[in-house]
Amino acid sequence: MKSRVIILNHRDKRDKNYNNNNNSDLFCNYTQIETMERKPLEVETTTTNHHSAVDDVTSTMVDSFEEDQKKLVYRGWKVMPFIIGNETFEKLGIIGTLSNLLVYLTSVFNLKSYTAATIINAFSGTINFGTFIAAFLCDTYFGRYKTLCVAVIACFMGSFVILLTAAIPSLHPVACGNKSTCEGPSVGQIMFLLMGLGFLVIGAGGIRPCNLAFGADQFNPKSESGKKGINSFFNWYFFTFTFAQIISLTLIVYIQSNVSWTIGLTIPVVLMFLACVIFFAGDRLYVKVKASGSPLAGIAHVIAAAIKKRGLKPVKQPWVDLYNHIPRNYVNTSLKYTDQFRFLDKAAIKSPEDKLNSDGAASDPWKLCTLQQVEEVKCIVRVIPIWLASSIYYLAISMQMTYPVFQALQSDRRLGSGDFRIPGATYVVFLMTGMTIFIVFYDRVLVPSLRRVTGLETGITLLQRIGAGIVFAILSLLVSGFIEERRRTFALTKPTLGMAPRTGEISSMSAMWLIPQLTLAGIAEAFAAIGQMEFYYKQFPENMRSFAGSIFYIGGGISSYLASFLISTVHRTTEHSPTGNWLAEDLNKAKLDYFYFMLTGIMVVNLGYFLLMAKWYRYKGSNDEDITEIETNEEVTKKQQLQEKDSV
Repeated sequence: MKSRVIILNHRDKRDKNYNNNNNSDLFCNYTQIETMERKPLEVETTTTNHHSAVDDVTSTMVDSFEEDQKKLVYRGWKVMPFIIGNETFEKLGIIGTLSNLLVYLTSVFNLKSYTAATIINAFSGTINFGTFIAAFLCDTYFGRYKTLCVAVIACFMGSFVILLTAAIPSLHPVACGNKSTCEGPSVGQIMFLLMGLGFLVIGAGGIRPCNLAFGADQFNPKSESGKKGINSFFNWYFFTFTFAQIISLTLIVYIQSNVSWTIGLTIPVVLMFLACVIFFAGDRLYVKVKASGSPLAGIAHVIAAAIKKRGLKPVKQPWVDLYNHIPRNYVNTSLKYTDQFRFLDKAAIKSPEDKLNSDGAASDPWKLCTLQQVEEVKCIVRVIPIWLASSIYYLAISMQMTYPVFQALQSDRRLGSGDFRIPGATYVVFLMTGMTIFIVFYDRVLVPSLRRVTGLETGITLLQRIGAGIVFAILSLLVSGFIEERRRTFALTKPTLGMAPRTGEISSMSAMWLIPQLTLAGIAEAFAAIGQMEFYYKQFPENMRSFAGSIFYIGGGISSYLASFLISTVHRTTEHSPTGNWLAEDLNKAKLDYFYFMLTGIMVVNLGYFLLMAKWYRYKGSNDEDITEIETNEEVTKKQQLQEKDSV
């Protein structure tokens, strides 16, 4: 007999007698704590025979859902070769195409470094913003499977178009060589390139918010084996992501930079084609969850109702007097009243004009919302200030993914005493390596040590983890400035190693000096990136967790756009200044270290803002006065049956 943990809410029990409008059908409010909470959704099946109508409408809905669940076949690990295989090849294909795109734009399309960096940041930002649109379309209209079908095909098309720009001479400018001035791309060549990038925006934007959830859909969330399978699948997902990045930033980047761009870009196209074949091969085996409607409508209802009722006086006891009808099998955690953002409370004030349906629900959700809906919106509003600070944090990571490549190109990239040179874009792999190694150290060493000090299961809170990431990002930028100052000094005062194409002389400083700043950035990601993902997942309402994943990427998108704006502004402002252009093509004539120090100052201000918001923040459910009680599944079922009889 399996046990289920039930959280019984004192105040809900106390207030039950006051809320006669809608709580007559409730025995108690409770929160089911599970490894992964999911909404009972419709599922596409090849054979479905629904129950005929019965007398009680509620039992009809429950019985039909239970019947669908019995007929639904969760194949779990049997379909993982298709999903993980697709994930591996798809990530290799996308990252293999994009990881060296900065060098491709400067060496093949003859773009200036600041122009290429601006395009890359704008492109990355657009992909990240696209995840929100994809999450909306996925949850509201198409479902995850259909969204992924379009996305993987779009990624293949995008990779193929980028390949054509390298393979066909008329689709890129004439090679520049060692000329001081080069012919830039034509309008037609730029438009064809942008078409390929547009396909990649559609593909990557659709894959990021849906792929992980689609894999989790294949496991039964109500069985112990299914829960373990979901957790294991998450590990495999992030393993394939890191594996794809390392392979792309080493092997594929080396072929592109040292063998042939055409061959180097053909590899990602072949991998993307294999990803499509593997994904569609499992078509008949997948569990395909249908679209269940957008949770954004509930947010709109609360805001609209609060505006319409802005003239009403606040109630004296909102936790008692506010309307709060909770439907049967409601997916989200039952939330207590909080006194923040009290202007939203008016959406749940029941006026004489408000009408209720026979089941207790509001007849017009645009005029009357429940206390539960209001508190869910408050959860989202509370997250926004933290999200803004986290978005600015990614400014540091965006810069560590671009300018260290240019620094490496004008540094000594020789490995040992031979002539082998590490490609400039490959140095970013040290960021991923630092992140991967520190995650293991954090989980196995740091958390157990901190747990003994703080008494927290996670060692530190989620906001403390994000804050630690911001601190390491500041250190990364600060070290970057000093390293660049050293690199430029070597180039100006010591013998150089020749000329880098279209830039300037190569400094004798070893490019390995870039490893500390990239490692610090990787540690920052291990703290902040994973902390953010867990923070959004836990603090958002359960039916908005796909959107929670998308705003993680939107934060990265904002930082990419901000990075593009800063690069353009600094270049335009300092181009004719007496001290020289901070972001000149030749880094030996530039002041890139000043730019790094400027970013450090921005991040210090952002850290101060984050600390203020973190002190103000209230975790979801932190004010609950709860007790824990263990009940068996049979006991819960009996209570539900009694509840149904009472409601009839």
